[in-house]
Amino acid sequence: MANKNLNAAKTAKKDEFYTQLTDIERELQHYWPHFRNMVVLCNCDDPYESNFFKYFALRFNQLGLKKLICTCYNGSPVQGNELLLDFGDFTSTPKKIAYKVEITEVRDMNGDGAVDLSDVRYLLQNDKNVLSILQTGDFRSTECIELLKQADIVVTNPPFSLFREYVGQLMEYGKKFLIIGNINAVSYKEFFPLLQHNEIWFGINSGSQQFQVPQDYDRNNTYMEHGKRFAKFGNICWFTNLDHKRRHEELVLVCKYSPKDYPTYDNYNAIEVGKTSDIPFDYDGIMGVPITFLDKYNPDQFEILGITKTWYGMACKVYGEQIQVDKNGRETRVSKLNDGPVLEVLPPPIGKTYYKVDGRTYVQTYARILIRKKS
Repeated sequence: MANKNLNAAKTAKKDEFYTQLTDIERELQHYWPHFRNMVVLCNCDDPYESNFFKYFALRFNQLGLKKLICTCYNGSPVQGNELLLDFGDFTSTPKKIAYKVEITEVRDMNGDGAVDLSDVRYLLQNDKNVLSILQTGDFRSTECIELLKQADIVVTNPPFSLFREYVGQLMEYGKKFLIIGNINAVSYKEFFPLLQHNEIWFGINSGSQQFQVPQDYDRNNTYMEHGKRFAKFGNICWFTNLDHKRRHEELVLVCKYSPKDYPTYDNYNAIEVGKTSDIPFDYDGIMGVPITFLDKYNPDQFEILGITKTWYGMACKVYGEQIQVDKNGRETRVSKLNDGPVLEVLPPPIGKTYYKVDGRTYVQTYARILIRKKS
């Protein structure tokens, strides 16, 4: 049990990414009508440190929230024991206690004519009914599931290592949500069907994002700014089941199909479209597009048929002895090609890995979303 807890703590520490307020504001401005008279739950957020809590506490009246609930897990490496002035610093000696904050109103406590951080700070420090201690604060615990049942909308940055389990819980309890994740999650076998059947979709913003992390975070992609440590991650996106206008914007198609420009995969019944902007307007068959297509996906314009990593039922035309050749010309026999579509090329590409099969040369693409235009 001790080793298990130690490993869990290490995993949790690596997952402790605190979203910057500017990124939260940039995304949530598109969803304001969804929040009126709703109970919002931020269940992976230290109330003393989380910018999600800060965002909703400051806009509680503006959004017309019914209640705001915020929780963090026991042992968070960035927990604080007092509300700091800038509402976002990591304390040097944090308590390892799981907190819950429940707010049903935010008033001008100091009489200065505006609701600001000082009013929220006063509320947490003086209202004994607002702040309480949880046993663990783990979103999977009984106490946190009871809070989840109360919520109308969940908004947070969940642990990436527990992303499958976290989303599964949201779907099990039928919750609306807006959460941050890695774009590679779209290929998870538990997650992709939710995208395919329009139960989950992309939010507005995706791409690289900087997160505040604990001071002893040991990855190479960190930097210090104003005494705080940050880490930059690529391929970050928002996932949601809250509708937004951009999801229904039609993608303008300007490219014309030709067999030369759009080769057919040898092991998938689809053409290769290397960029979303290159989708041809005059092709009605199956197309393999990059995962980033989902950022522009309009369910009224396209249907999603599958993803190449799990696209079974199509006969694989690539067979025979397979030899992988690296950029130095060294050959290695492989038992099979990795998951993903392959294209025959001539001549063999210089400086890239390619495959020889029965005297023919192939290159392999990354995983592709298989789509078809709706008539």
